[in-house]
Amino acid sequence: MIVRSLVAAAALAAMLGGCGVYREATTSQIDTSGTWRQVATDVDRERLRKWRDAWDEALPLARAANAAAIDADPLLFDPDRALGEAMPPVGAYRCRTYKLGGDGPAVSPLTIGQWQPCALTQEGPVRHFRVSGGVQRAEGDIFPETTARVIFIGTLEIGDESAPLRYGIDNARDLLGYGEQIETRRWRFVVPYPRFESKLDVVEMVPAGV
Repeated sequence: MIVRSLVAAAALAAMLGGCGVYREATTSQIDTSGTWRQVATDVDRERLRKWRDAWDEALPLARAANAAAIDADPLLFDPDRALGEAMPPVGAYRCRTYKLGGDGPAVSPLTIGQWQPCALTQEGPVRHFRVSGGVQRAEGDIFPETTARVIFIGTLEIGDESAPLRYGIDNARDLLGYGEQIETRRWRFVVPYPRFESKLDVVEMVPAGV
């Protein structure tokens, strides 16, 4: 699946190449002056509405594949775990992505990624999130929602790409998820029904050095 993703990425870059079209397509233009609902596409809003369905489908498959890994971290894999400081502070972090519910001969029901550097910066009224390592790298903006939940809107950068596509250009790259605090100095971002390799992505985030 990752190989097909990289091939698709190269094809899309070729399609957008020339005349500054690719540069335009990778220029971030998310309007952060309003709410996330004014930015999110209809397709992504539907994915987010089904966040509980994604957990219900993905978690049993992941547990059946590797119960020890799931049961070893009950806070991370508790769909209802949410403390009161959902918006992480600005700073340097490290992130690890868990892909739950993948199916097919080439995709495991539970894939645990390597720790990668990531960061939060302040961009006007919102905070900007970026993963800077790995084959698939999320980047986007975090909108406040409630004290217990924030909303992440962004896109996926793949392979050797130097910048992510602008949100809304490619449905397969668009990401819409929610973030929660699950422990002191520990957060997660949850993306229901991403287009690549899983039914649910859980991105664990802790401060750099922890």
